[in-house]
Amino acid sequence: MRICMVLEGCYPYVRGGVSSWMHSLITSNPQHEYVLWVIGPKAEDAGKFKYELPSNVVEVKEVFLDSALKLKSSKNDYYTFTDREITELKNLVLAKDPDWNILFRMYNEKKVGVMSFLMSEAFLDILLDICKNEYPHVAFTDYFHTIRSMFLPILYLLGTDPPKADVYHATSTGYGGMLGALGAWKYKRPFIVTEHGIYTREREEEILRAKWVVPQFRQQWINMFYMLSHCAYDHANSVTALFQRYSDIQVELGCEPSKCKVIGNGIRMERFANIPPKEPDGYIDITAVVRIHPIKDIKTLIQAFFALKQRIPNARLHILGDTDDEEYRQECINLIEELDIKDIDMPGNVNVVEYFKKTDFTVLSSISEGQPLAVLESLAAGRPCVTTDVGCCRDLLEGTKSDNIGTAGIVVPPMHSKALSNAMEIMATHEELRREMAACGRNRVETYFLHENMVNNYNKNYEEVLHKWRESALS
Repeated sequence: MRICMVLEGCYPYVRGGVSSWMHSLITSNPQHEYVLWVIGPKAEDAGKFKYELPSNVVEVKEVFLDSALKLKSSKNDYYTFTDREITELKNLVLAKDPDWNILFRMYNEKKVGVMSFLMSEAFLDILLDICKNEYPHVAFTDYFHTIRSMFLPILYLLGTDPPKADVYHATSTGYGGMLGALGAWKYKRPFIVTEHGIYTREREEEILRAKWVVPQFRQQWINMFYMLSHCAYDHANSVTALFQRYSDIQVELGCEPSKCKVIGNGIRMERFANIPPKEPDGYIDITAVVRIHPIKDIKTLIQAFFALKQRIPNARLHILGDTDDEEYRQECINLIEELDIKDIDMPGNVNVVEYFKKTDFTVLSSISEGQPLAVLESLAAGRPCVTTDVGCCRDLLEGTKSDNIGTAGIVVPPMHSKALSNAMEIMATHEELRREMAACGRNRVETYFLHENMVNNYNKNYEEVLHKWRESALS
């Protein structure tokens, strides 16, 4: 089977999280060929992979969003739009679920010039009409430049040629989900969406906090990402989530319930099962396995650890993982220096198994998560966790209604440094509690989150989707 994985902002440029899952899935399926169709922010990152690609990755097609800024119009790509095409372009700008098949045909099959359209009289007429009716008190130039910046990447991506595959599998909605739908449309093949987090909700949270978004256009940006999620859900043959609550949200966002399925994460238990308890050395060592990124809220973790050090002077914090955002990493370092905190190290990407050997418990301070592999690995290693109440962290630590295994950690509200500090203090000062939680955590991973089960479930989903697609084609 030739599987095209459509990836946005993760593998193979970034380590951890979705990237770890992706690399693990590919290496576990040597019988399949994989094509990586990857979306990155900057063309300067071309070929700068953090992973050595497995031998069954037979093609990598890179497309970069900043390349859209280099597009130029040409007199030779003048195009006369039909009334129906104008209607769907207007729906696109309004984020009112356009007929994507018409847009796919225009920009991928007929190769309508993106810049020629954005500088055309037709585009100007659409914006004038919308601005007059929807934004009567906003300067037209502000609206014009906002819409251009929003839709230039979309139209640019629609013009890229999809690689051929038997199945298209996007790891998010958004731009990646749109490209997956495009590939499936062009080559008449099945399409799967897997969401580790709810992409639309994550983008909405970012936009609401973003300083660069003009307040009058926040909802327009949010609506655009909801529109892209509808594109992915509507074209998909199967939509998977990591746990039931996220699957329910996908339905709330407009996905057909019959398409939805839950496939949880899984880890290789053998990597972590034989890690012994940490030998006493006079310190309480706390480890955070996390990308250095604002959504992981490292600053709140640093502030919570600062408060903890006033009460537990022998505590040490190890923040492991690659840096996604150099500016944010420097802000974290500045905060550590400003608070004059001792015993925090940020060694970057290291051998997590070796660090677990000298770890008493782990911590995760994220604002948003899905089903974090870092927590599963910690539990498999017999290290209880303190996490924020995001994604399915509570289910991982406390279990679901059908799970009577016990508690494997402490859950606190996100962005609450005092609650996080208090939870770390409880964990640091109760050795017997840590041992009890460690046993529960290992048991839960062995029961529900084994790697081989996850791989089998994804392969079964591929076969089911292909079987239904062939039946549909025959009928």
